[in-house]
Parts: sequence; C-alpha cells; structure tokens
Amino acid sequence: MCDTLVIRGGGAVWFAKNSDREPGEVQRVERHAAVIDDPTEKLACTHIEIDQVPDRQATILSRPSWMWGAEMGVNASGVVIGNEAVFSRRVMKRGKALLGMDLVRLGLERGGSAHESAAIIIHLLETHGQGGPAGWRDKGFRYDNSFLIADAAEILVLETCGRDWRLERVKRHAAISNAYSLEGPVTMASEGAPTEGFGANDETWLRPKFGRARERRACALNALEGLEKPDFTALAGIMRSHDRGDGFTKGSNRDLCLHHGGLMRPSHTTNSMLVRMAPGEAPAIAMTGSKTPCISLYRPVAFDGPSSLLSDTLWENGAARHDALARDPSGRNQVRNRIAAAEAHILPAIEAGRPDVAEALVTAWDDHGLDAGSGKAEIDAPSN
Repeated sequence: MCDTLVIRGGGAVWFAKNSDREPGEVQRVERHAAVIDDPTEKLACTHIEIDQVPDRQATILSRPSWMWGAEMGVNASGVVIGNEAVFSRRVMKRGKALLGMDLVRLGLERGGSAHESAAIIIHLLETHGQGGPAGWRDKGFRYDNSFLIADAAEILVLETCGRDWRLERVKRHAAISNAYSLEGPVTMASEGAPTEGFGANDETWLRPKFGRARERRACALNALEGLEKPDFTALAGIMRSHDRGDGFTKGSNRDLCLHHGGLMRPSHTTNSMLVRMAPGEAPAIAMTGSKTPCISLYRPVAFDGPSSLLSDTLWENGAARHDALARDPSGRNQVRNRIAAAEAHILPAIEAGRPDVAEALVTAWDDHGLDAGSGKAEIDAPSN
C-alpha cells in the first residue's frame, strides 16, 4: 500500500509520497550520476532484460534493496515520479515483465519532462508489459500500477490495467492510492481502455476494500483542498497523519503513516519523500530514509554534496528506533516534539535551496538529538 499526492501553490509544484512495503524490507536512498554515450546494449531490470539507452539522467532514488527499480525518485531535470499498486483483473498471474518500480526508475532515467517520462513509461508498458513477483518475501504478491508524474510545469496521473492505460492532466492537486480513481474521459488513453475508466469490471474488490485505499485517498484530497499555502511542514503533517490513535496504538489501514498490524495490516511506511519543483530552480528534496515518518526526521538530499540519507545504516537505525518507541509512548512523544523543533529550521532551509545548511542542522540532530535549530545557523534565501 502507498499514498502519493501533489499540489500547485506559491509558484511551485509540491509532491509527497509514502512508500508502504513489507515492514522489514530495507529501502535505500541512492544517488546516480548522469550517463552519456553508454555503449551498453542491454539493461537487466528486476526480472527481465530490455534495451539500454546511451544517455541517462542523474537521479535520486528510493529503492527497495532487492529490486532494480525504485518506489519513488527525482531526476536532475526536475521530474518526480511515484507509483501505486492497483489490483486489476488483468494482472499477470504467471511469468515476469517490468515491475511498476522498474517503470518509475526508467521514466526518471530517460525522461527530461513529466510529459516525456509518461510517454516513456507508456511505450515500455506496451512493449514489455508489467508484472512479476513484486514482494520482498511474498513472491505471490503481484499487481498493476498507477503513477503520479510531475515537474514544475505539469502534473499527470497515469493509470494502467495490463497493457492498457489512461492519462489525465491535473490542474491544481491530485492524490492516488491503491485503487483506480480516473473516471470518465481523460486527456489520453490507449485504444483498449474503457472511456468511463477502469472500474468494477477491471478491478478486484478485496485488497482496495480492506486496504482502505479510497478512504486514504479521500483523506489526502481533503487535506490538499484545505491547504492554501503549501510547504514542506504542511506536507510532512499530511504524510504523518493517522486516522485515530498515533499509529502505534489503534493503527488502521486508513492511516497515511501506516504501521504494520498483522495479517489485516501487512504493510508499513518504509520511507517518505517531499519534493518542491519551481521553474528555473533545482528540485528541493527531503526524505526520511527510514520507516515510520511520524517518528523520523526529514533530511535533505541534492545531486551533489553530502547527505546523511545516503548512509548504509540509516534505515536500520530507524527500524531500531521504531521498535524501541513502540514500547515507550512517552519516549515517542518526546521524539516527535524534538523533530518538530528541528524541522522548523531544517525544512525551510531545504525549501530555500540550502541543503548544506539543512544537512548541518541534521548533523547536530544526529550528534545530540537536540533542537538542532536554536541559533545554530542563518537560513538565507537562494540568490537569483
């Protein structure tokens, strides 16, 4: 299960995604340099091999450690993509093709705009299909995909069902979850896609219903509709939200910050990402790099410079923190208060195009677990 949302405001496009996977599945944040004139002819994706391209974008990816593809990411041209599992009746029950996560990474590596990335994903979908084992331990877990694709100028929702697809251009805001949501005519569609949308004839009912996919999407949309001035603090609050309780207690599949709860709640939020994209500016990116965003700090990452998100131990440290705080209600309240105090300085620094300042504040947090913002740095607006 996952949730992805986007909104325009303040001269920028703001994007957020929670990646919900199996609770013990490690998810790494990785930075990959641009590639030019690569002579390699073939690319090994998670399950299949496809033709490689010689020129590829620099990318920042959030990648489950066992697969080639990525749950979400950003490229140096300012394109951001996240995918969602959708449970179509045409899912590939046997055999292997491209995973939705492979398509995310391929769209980022090969696309220079949201429109171009969407076209690349559609072409690869029609050429190679989608499918294969998509779970870390649960190798019977298979699904089709929807995608939210954006840059500073354009927002696109792409839903797929087998090799068919429907694409909608979004004006202000959108949210996608683990159920189909595009109804009626759309901007573009494949020849075999139904005009009215992928509905009851195309979607199984069990997982969307028990996963509360439509309730989570409604929660995200309600939050976006009431958001007059988007910023990272507001988006972080949405991605950390719980329907009732605090996630550790009274957890629910209606929670955007999803906590594992046995067979009825098998997924857990294993990383969270926030991105701001504005014309003529490098994308501003923050991720937790660890599970459970309600007790994790959002950290900066850029296409150069140091970032604690690239640590080989960040995810494991976050998992240990989750397990300790699951037994300590007062401790998790203290951690949340310290995170709020630190992020009051960290998140504006990332938004202002100063990941170096934000990283210094994060280092203070990691060293001391204190209010990293109190008088430690001045945050200057980026020069134009």
